[in-house]
Amino acid sequence: MLTPTTSHERKQIRSALLRWYRLHARLLPWRATNSPYAIWVSEVMLQQTQVATVIPYYRRFLRRFPTLAHLAQAPLERVLEVWSGMGYYRRARHLHRAARTINEKFGGRFPQNYEQARALPGIGDYTARAILSIAYKQPYAVLDGNVARVIARLLALQGHLPQSPFRRAVQSELERLLSRRQPGNSNQSLMELGQTVCLPRTPSCPACPLRTWCRAHQLGKPESYPAPRPRRAGESRHLAAAVIRRGSKVAMVRGLDEGLLEDLWNFPAALGNSRPEALCRLQEKLSALVPGSAVTRRPAGKLRHRITYRAIRVQVYPAEAPPAASGDSLRWFPVTSLPQGAISQLARKIAKQAL
Repeated sequence: MLTPTTSHERKQIRSALLRWYRLHARLLPWRATNSPYAIWVSEVMLQQTQVATVIPYYRRFLRRFPTLAHLAQAPLERVLEVWSGMGYYRRARHLHRAARTINEKFGGRFPQNYEQARALPGIGDYTARAILSIAYKQPYAVLDGNVARVIARLLALQGHLPQSPFRRAVQSELERLLSRRQPGNSNQSLMELGQTVCLPRTPSCPACPLRTWCRAHQLGKPESYPAPRPRRAGESRHLAAAVIRRGSKVAMVRGLDEGLLEDLWNFPAALGNSRPEALCRLQEKLSALVPGSAVTRRPAGKLRHRITYRAIRVQVYPAEAPPAASGDSLRWFPVTSLPQGAISQLARKIAKQAL
């Protein structure tokens, strides 16, 4: 690492960032509000989801649940329906649980205390800091991957975010760079710079307000910082899914298999390391769910789907069940209601192909 920025440099950097942000910040819907609730919703949605994808979901969510009280009073099923399609559904479940906690303990207003915010379901250190700095102008510096990349290049800092020494060095510099008068804009300016200019590959250095102080730019190799983060090895799985029809309705169950998509409705399915194993597990699962049911040996369709690091090859099998088949775990959905239901993206793919 080269010499860290000096106090004078930090003052110049802070001013340059805020000036650039005023002129170039994207007009995103959550930046047009001071509502802690709306800012909280946006921060949760932006976890692991791109800005362009979030915008329509954010607008739809706030139309359905315009206040925290509306969200707290809604049934989870309704919340999942509105969230459906964005993925990572645990975020929606935590958002709903936290809204009920806030409604009961804090009078329906997101808490201003860090410890109280941090204790809410689904609120980690990053999310708590982001909400408190943006909504309440509290002096908390926010660290995410985009911000870490900007700081790593500014300091020519070796390493990557999961490494403790690297993370401590970046966090320390962020605390020094943070504007105490405009902490929200200060944090958002760094995030915006990382998302739009200081890109992982081919950064737009001529457009960067920090190029004068950027050590990586001076060295002529900004792409070298930070070091690539080790990727988790991908996993290939097979999934057998059953489509059981009863007139104009189809059978669905909560969850997929192996704890995946546990809050959403799916076609009965089972994972395996091979196609025969997946089919065998599906038959066992169906027999337990619906005694007397049977899966055809010949698939009616196939498709591919990804869930995080898993690449899944899906075989879709027609299945039959006794006329009176029912059970606590089984629910019959009218085919016409599937587009509005709290069903997974995978179930939507299967329905589109098989129904």
